[in-house]
Amino acid sequence: MVADPHWQALSPPDRAHVLAAKILVTSEGDRWLFGAHARWHLHDPADGRWHLAPPPRGTRARQVHHPAAVLPDEVIPRGSDFRAEPGSTQAFIGPDVAESLTERVRVLLRASGRKSELDYPMTAFDEIFASDVPSTVAAVWGTIMWCAYAPAFDGNERLITVFGEYLCRPLPGDEWVRWLPAPPLLDLATLVAGRLRAGKPKAALRLAAVMADTAQILLSDPRFRPRALALLTMVEPMLRHPGIDDAHVDEETLRQAWLRRCPARLCRATFVESDPAAHFSHSVYDLVDALQFTPEPPRAAAVLLADLSDSKGALPALLDHRLRKAYEELERAGLTGTSAREPTEPDGFPVQGRPGGVSTAPAPALEIAPPDRGSTAAVLGAAYAMGLAWGRLTGAKVPE
Repeated sequence: MVADPHWQALSPPDRAHVLAAKILVTSEGDRWLFGAHARWHLHDPADGRWHLAPPPRGTRARQVHHPAAVLPDEVIPRGSDFRAEPGSTQAFIGPDVAESLTERVRVLLRASGRKSELDYPMTAFDEIFASDVPSTVAAVWGTIMWCAYAPAFDGNERLITVFGEYLCRPLPGDEWVRWLPAPPLLDLATLVAGRLRAGKPKAALRLAAVMADTAQILLSDPRFRPRALALLTMVEPMLRHPGIDDAHVDEETLRQAWLRRCPARLCRATFVESDPAAHFSHSVYDLVDALQFTPEPPRAAAVLLADLSDSKGALPALLDHRLRKAYEELERAGLTGTSAREPTEPDGFPVQGRPGGVSTAPAPALEIAPPDRGSTAAVLGAAYAMGLAWGRLTGAKVPE
């Protein structure tokens, strides 16, 4: 329906009218709409809002009519959002990064490491790399971390260990899991803008080219692909039209110019930059979806949400009524905000117990036991991405 050319010609009220006739109701009375971003939305009977939420699988539903006038614009597909690039919520724990991808990054990194730190001074990522490392190395690293859906890696993942000689200190985590920070796009823009301010446009282009080359390599892994595509649309115009960004010597101005180039079909990949609230909602959606193997996915997701630090009590209002009910049950039991008080091992969301098991805090509430390595990686990735999204939205510390 949305792919039909006539959809673009419809006015927003007409689109709402068409969608209102396709709402589904389950036996529990929940109303579901397949809408914007080709994702399901759940109606909250308490306040009438629609929340992003994956539906329960295998549940029978019937089609009903819903008042079109109360469908908000944000749930109505525009068309381009239905062509979003598919990705993966898996962390880099369990399923390895392809050897061919890692080898291509290693070759690019080796060439980048031969540049002079005088020509390419470190204007970002200096808390990670030694002082004599050129910023071309940081451009490779920053691209990998920004493009990753969830930058949690096996401790011995070669894609990370190839950077060892350039680091100024050991990476966080241990030999089991390394929970790495996700840099903002501003850090990548800072590398390029610094050279533009210094009157070195060729050096700025070289840094942009390193980012583009890295993103091109990452396209083959679905855990990187959506944001890698988005980054390519941002930086490749600099390479095709040298001078297009020479006036953007301020990193925030350059970042905004990059984001404006990103096509609408890739907007979900850049919500992390442009709309932190929407990014968090999609991250929660991914988390519940990754937990579909559990008897009660909302309850399992609530256990992981309970690990977030929420001193202002803002979280419940952002959740659909099923998730909110499960979260508030944990809150009444004093089992929320645990990450602010209780460290877990290893540094981040713990991986322990029986093979394939994910032990979560608070442990007495629920043990999440994925059936295979792929499901385990998806839960860990979605949980970590959700924690990072919450930190980006509220400034709260990422769960430890």
